[in-house]
Amino acid sequence: MLNELSLFYPLYNEEANIEEATSRALRILPRYARRFEIILVDDGSRDRTGELADQLAERHAEVRVVRHSRNRGYGGALRSGLSAARFDWIFYTDGDNQFDLEDLALLVPLVDRFDIVTGYRRDRKDSAQRKLNAWAFNRLVHALFALPFRDVDCAFKLYRAEFVRDLPLRSEGALIDVEILARARRRGARIGEVGVGHFPRLHGAATGANLGVIARAFRELFALSRDIRG
Repeated sequence: MLNELSLFYPLYNEEANIEEATSRALRILPRYARRFEIILVDDGSRDRTGELADQLAERHAEVRVVRHSRNRGYGGALRSGLSAARFDWIFYTDGDNQFDLEDLALLVPLVDRFDIVTGYRRDRKDSAQRKLNAWAFNRLVHALFALPFRDVDCAFKLYRAEFVRDLPLRSEGALIDVEILARARRRGARIGEVGVGHFPRLHGAATGANLGVIARAFRELFALSRDIRG
């Protein structure tokens, strides 16, 4: 069990998922941390996500809200979550309920060996197009950064705060997971990987396959490669 844990959810138009995601966290986190907080990062949602987040924070002392006045993208949401986290260990997962927080049982026992534990989706429940995009993206990341992970953008990661809190992160889009891993490893972080479950999205719409999102990820990818290699 961890002494302290900050969990944050990046959220964009997740009004149909936010209450269930928060309820699960409130129920499950006491099994894995003696003290915890839940941070709801509303990334400029256009639906009732922000309103519901405020209501949850009013009802539960463990819940805080971070709000963007405009949509800053997935990278912006993760950067805000990392900055807002107050505890020694930071965990994030998406607020779309495609991951099971019970799988923290697979990550927490590894914290004595690793500074970052990242999940990989054992049986990814996404469309064939998204799986193909992910395969190509992972191959390119392997080639550019020598990151030997199966699923670099899996949204189920546990970080030792000292390795990620003040990283000079620049990615605003989907490349953020790669940037965190690459920069943390340069800082000396020990990184482990473990398989986790994955479920179909039941509510709301995913944005990861959006052409604009993909194009920005590739632009940021090559910029990051130049920066990392110096």
